[in-house]
Amino acid sequence: MSSRVSGGLVKDEEEEEEEEKEGESMNPTEVKMSQIVMPCHSNPRQELSVGQLLKWIDSTACLSAERHAGSPCVTASMDDIHFEHTISVGQVVNIKAKVNRAFNTSMEVGIQVSCEDLFTDRHWRVCHAYATFVTQRTNNGKKITLKPIVPQTQKEQVEYSIAAERRRVRMVHDDIIRDLLSHGSIQLVNSAVGNAVAAEKTKVESVELVLPPHANHQVNTFGGQIMAWMVNVATIAASRLCQAHPTLRTIDMFTFRGPSQVGDNLLLRSIVNNAFKNSMEVGVRAEAYQEEGPNRHINSAFMTFEEGERRFQEAIARKKIRLDRKYIISRTQSEVPLSVPWDPTNQVYLSYNNVSALKILAARNNWRLSSEKDKVCLYTLEEKSMLSFRVESEVDVPAHRAFGLLAELSRRPSWDTHYQKCELIQRVDDDDFLYRVVTPSVYHGAVGYPTSINQAEGIHQDFILLASKRKPCSSGDPYVIALRSVTLPTHPPTEEYNRGEVLCAGFTILETKNNMSLIRYYSQASPEVLPYISTDIAGLSFSFYQTFCSCSQYLTRNRVQFTSEEQTEPNLSVQQITNNADPPRENGDALSVGLPSTQL
Repeated sequence: MSSRVSGGLVKDEEEEEEEEKEGESMNPTEVKMSQIVMPCHSNPRQELSVGQLLKWIDSTACLSAERHAGSPCVTASMDDIHFEHTISVGQVVNIKAKVNRAFNTSMEVGIQVSCEDLFTDRHWRVCHAYATFVTQRTNNGKKITLKPIVPQTQKEQVEYSIAAERRRVRMVHDDIIRDLLSHGSIQLVNSAVGNAVAAEKTKVESVELVLPPHANHQVNTFGGQIMAWMVNVATIAASRLCQAHPTLRTIDMFTFRGPSQVGDNLLLRSIVNNAFKNSMEVGVRAEAYQEEGPNRHINSAFMTFEEGERRFQEAIARKKIRLDRKYIISRTQSEVPLSVPWDPTNQVYLSYNNVSALKILAARNNWRLSSEKDKVCLYTLEEKSMLSFRVESEVDVPAHRAFGLLAELSRRPSWDTHYQKCELIQRVDDDDFLYRVVTPSVYHGAVGYPTSINQAEGIHQDFILLASKRKPCSSGDPYVIALRSVTLPTHPPTEEYNRGEVLCAGFTILETKNNMSLIRYYSQASPEVLPYISTDIAGLSFSFYQTFCSCSQYLTRNRVQFTSEEQTEPNLSVQQITNNADPPRENGDALSVGLPSTQL
């Protein structure tokens, strides 16, 4: 799996506190498995074989899925798995799986794998995975509709909410690689060096006969068993290249394309697609066949181990995607810089991060009411060095109409006087947009406000923002409009403006009774901008109330008249954003980015 276990093995204090708080509420779909690693489970280094671990993971996740569905389930796909630490013979593997969210006929199962040393009482995380399971059809061929999951804890609420975003990423995963290749984003390098090894020499082909012990209670081959066989042939291919016992670090997202049954012959092929500086990617393909009939494609997977030209290009493309996911999705919100470079190849993951960050912030349960006036409430949340605030109120406008009005950012000046300009840089797709926003100087000349020279001179601020909007995935989900800063090479900081950054901001809009909407605005503020909202938080002013009232009046005024067709944003191509470095035009639009509380 991964590198040897190092110092930070014990769970951090926050995780322990969270588990203690939530331990009382037992999820009905939760399944736990504990296994002691025996020599028969190990590889030549006396560490737990990844193939064996995958079998245990798949079994545990399947039991959780079937507990919720009340019917047989099969593995449909598995997201990226990154193995952080190794597990040695004699140590204990603890696996916990539970259903995060059920869609119509599929469900996402979250799996946590940790290791326990019985002699030192140490615990450490090995990996965290997400698997998608589907129910099998009934005898008359009908699909089984799953009952919804009801989150009980804050952590479950977060997983439930973000599961819809992960599902969105899964659905476009294959398209991303095709787009990378079709747009010529992958540059080939000359690999004809003296010690190069021909890819053909790393080829491995093996056949496995599916026997009853390899099948589940539905007589289908265990998904974990297929993955274990695939890991085996991939390891052989990697070993032929490095002439050593390599370590499997990562398995990329993969999908099972069809079932396999007892009696099938499973043909497994693997080859090293490309070798990088300290790692190599191995591609594996599994096909099932019987004595008569064509081969059936069961699965393809790509594995990264450490120690043909199209395969070479695709390997580079997948490495690019892998690095994007690791850099963007796995970043904690306290890391700097706030802005992440945007380009067409990582926009799916930036969009995922944008919406997920807002959903995580919205799911926090320790908000504190700071001010209230006429049912417009200001809440605050303090976590370490980060202060977040939330303004909410109910408006007499249907949720879908409020969403359309607030998502139409070019209409913002009609109700928000704090912002001067909002220029659309690019319409990425129907749900994601890039904007340049200009706001007045935050310097007000009052006690307690920053007094930098630039601000004192009245220099305006500008922001490069990714705006991501989402409709509800199912009943009870809110509409979401998320904002975060990104960087663009075509729009670098200039001396004319102070470049600001937004870590997480945006609206959630939830439908309530009598066709009304509960609108909540969120924003995270670092200590540098705390003076701007301190008076509202202390109850010394109600500027947030005035701005929200203006927003409410705007929504009510346009409750009936507004349609999404009345105004459409220009659709700028990818070529324009990558090649056009002209200064942005001024169109008088406005957008709130969530710095001072007076500016929603």
